[in-house]
Amino acid sequence: AACGAQLDATNEQLKILQYGERVTAKSRIPLGTRGTWKGAPWEAIGFQVVTIQVEGTDYSWTEYVCFNPYRGFLYLSEYEGHWNVIEKLRRRPDLESDGARPTVQLNGTTYKHFQTATAYTTAALGEFPWELRIGDHVVSRDFVAPPFMLSAEASENEVTWSLGTYTPSDVIRKAFGLAQPLVQPIGVFANQPNPFADLPKRMLARFALAMIALVLLLILNVTLSGNRTVLEQTFTFARTQESQASVTEVFDLDGRTSNVVIELESDLDNDWVFLVLSLINETTGETREVTRQLSYYRGSDSDGSWTEGGKRERVSIASIPAGRYFVRVQAEGGEPAISSVSYTLRVRRDTPHFGFYGLALVALLVPAALSLLPSASFEGRRWAESDHAPSSSGDSDDE
Repeated sequence: AACGAQLDATNEQLKILQYGERVTAKSRIPLGTRGTWKGAPWEAIGFQVVTIQVEGTDYSWTEYVCFNPYRGFLYLSEYEGHWNVIEKLRRRPDLESDGARPTVQLNGTTYKHFQTATAYTTAALGEFPWELRIGDHVVSRDFVAPPFMLSAEASENEVTWSLGTYTPSDVIRKAFGLAQPLVQPIGVFANQPNPFADLPKRMLARFALAMIALVLLLILNVTLSGNRTVLEQTFTFARTQESQASVTEVFDLDGRTSNVVIELESDLDNDWVFLVLSLINETTGETREVTRQLSYYRGSDSDGSWTEGGKRERVSIASIPAGRYFVRVQAEGGEPAISSVSYTLRVRRDTPHFGFYGLALVALLVPAALSLLPSASFEGRRWAESDHAPSSSGDSDDE
């Protein structure tokens, strides 16, 4: 009722003066529009464009004044589709601290400094609860704790604090009954909630549950594994000929189908030997063949003593059914100056295998680690537009 015909004439576009030049500004919420916020009716009565300059570039946003004769004034701001509902505070924050990144506290919440700039009124139309002129300016300091923003506007006479709450554009549209959808947000705004903030926490919870399951599987595997030594036999490979084959005693593999581990331990010293190991079922003749090379060298130089290789090796053969078996070993190679090498062959049945658990751990760690990236990227884009942006982001495009 307070606005009348003057407001009805500005529903679509406002032609206004900006530093003496003719410009056109578009109001997302036409003046005179009535809406409901937190159960109370409000009417949009004022509209202004506010501009700051950062490194020679102008950035502008729009602010709206809404009026309720019983509740006073409510303020809205919009920048590239990002909306805030703003309420003036009657008191200063509880605590303010300086430093590389100043902070303020209000009602137990800590707000981090985002930006300080001189903000000019570059366009205005409608009614305002203060005397407003084009070119009026304040020094604005913004502190964020998404979805909230604390702002201090300092003029010559006073400092005014306000609290903004980030509000989705669809909520604003429905509150004021706007027929057309509002422009979708562009980039990341200062106090825009991080949509990925809870992702690392959720992934960590799932990772913890998966780790518990993995540990239980490991304990079950170790408990159920027989891990029995079924054969231990020592051989000597004499290098009187190019290759030499040896056969172990026959041994029984009982119980469930499971793995067989063949362990080799030698007395190599600056020497090597290549072994072909054949696990043969005495009844069926079925053969599983594997190869291993043992190599051990040592010495000293200007850097001190050194060793290379090892005297021990092991190889696992999976899914061996019960039965009577023997191992055929064919040895070859080595240093010609060394006439022989002795090695002990040990066969173990149903040993725990840990390789799967290592792979499973990596598979669980990768998504848990990757879940940190979206949130970190979002925060990087947020702070790239602040006074505390990393130096590498100085040339980045405005979000």
